Amino acid sequence: MAIIKNVKICKENEVMDVTVIIEKNIIKEVLPNDKFTPEDYSEEQIFDGNGQLLIPGMIDVHIHGANNYDMMDGSTESIQAVSMACAETGCTSFLVTSVSSSLEDLIQMIRQTKKVIGKEKGAKIAGIHLEGPYLNIEKKGMQNPAFLRHPDLKEMAEIFDEADGLIKMVTIAPELPGGIELIEFLKKRGVVVAIAHSNATYEEAQNAFEKGASHITHCFNAMPTIHHRSPGLVTAALENDSISVQTIVDGVHLHPGIVRLIHKIKGPDKVVLTTDALQAMGVGDGEYIFGGHQVTVKEGIARLQDGTLASSTVTMNKSLRLSTEFGINLQDSIQMATSTPATILGMEKFGRIEDRYMADLVLLDDKFEVQNTWINGEIY
Repeated sequence: MAIIKNVKICKENEVMDVTVIIEKNIIKEVLPNDKFTPEDYSEEQIFDGNGQLLIPGMIDVHIHGANNYDMMDGSTESIQAVSMACAETGCTSFLVTSVSSSLEDLIQMIRQTKKVIGKEKGAKIAGIHLEGPYLNIEKKGMQNPAFLRHPDLKEMAEIFDEADGLIKMVTIAPELPGGIELIEFLKKRGVVVAIAHSNATYEEAQNAFEKGASHITHCFNAMPTIHHRSPGLVTAALENDSISVQTIVDGVHLHPGIVRLIHKIKGPDKVVLTTDALQAMGVGDGEYIFGGHQVTVKEGIARLQDGTLASSTVTMNKSLRLSTEFGINLQDSIQMATSTPATILGMEKFGRIEDRYMADLVLLDDKFEVQNTWINGEIY
């Protein structure tokens, strides 16, 4: 039994003063502070939140690395490092995310992920997100063109056989030859089919949605801009109420006005905050090798030598702070980082501070700095 007393939570657009009672790894009860009777518990069981904000543990569906570790390097050490970095920045579950690579390197990453899952030192692995390799070279962004290729169902079947059900999301370009067949393959296996690094027209995007694609990776980035006579993928996604979208809210990838527009159109139940972070997250400026490229991080912005943005260095807690600074209300911002990704990934009993939900929790100060993280009811 553990108790987190004297904290604020957001619920029904109100900030409430509550005490959270945890039994094992589950939230047993959420009480108004004045209904909590501390004399019923020992001092060792009670943690005083000092009136700070308690939120559900955030879920990052798209992260590549942190603290100088790239999860494509073929080691368990890199995955554990990202797990710990996530926990330190308010993220309690994440998808191990690939970049386009050789089949051999991808299989190695999957094997190392399987070794770590269940033994994470920090945030929990919720599965794997394959970003590529079936992406359009015309919208490659930082993806290495040497590894981009057309969808190959035989290759994907081999990947799935190795992954033992861990693949939860796959980002593809549906306009490539074999793209629609790949969507159907993935949909049958319960995978979230995402679109990005794509030059899909409006019509091609709508066809992909009809066949089962349901998500947009880093919306607006690595895809055609909106034109009034050629609306493209973004318009199709924004227009379709069933499609959810990722946003990299770092003040670089999306203008604040675009963040507000996406939120206004889609609502918090269809917008996901994500980092898309590379190994510079938590380290800072310098030179890095990522996806086979030389990447320079300057003033927190990661770019290839030609100026192309190359992932981000933002953390989930900073993304949450920026979302509120850009004008998204606090409850919606929290939802976009917690219950919305949980719902998209089918993670039942995650992402809410409610009875019988998982006790993955984060305590934040008034600057959104992480004070404490609880994973499975235990303080990290």
